[in-house]
Amino acid sequence: MSNNNNQLNIPQAREAMDKFKMQAASEVGVNLKQGYNGDLTSREAGSVGGQMVKNITTVRLPKNISFERTNRIVDGHKITVRYIAGISI
Repeated sequence: MSNNNNQLNIPQAREAMDKFKMQAASEVGVNLKQGYNGDLTSREAGSVGGQMVKNITTVRLPKNISFERTNRIVDGHKITVRYIAGISI
């Protein structure tokens, strides 16, 4: 059994996450307000969350990088994955 409780126990962390969420919302054009935002569509809420993940997990890889990974569909096979896009920060 997992002992995960997705609560932020430090008040400053809650403030920082709220600020981060508001910034992400403004970047994707979603009008968030303080408190309850139950009037958002699933698409709007998902775009805010997606923008937060995008900002938090920026991958810093050189252009045109390739690597092999296990094929997720066929056991015992490998597939070559190639990233061609560059990331600028």
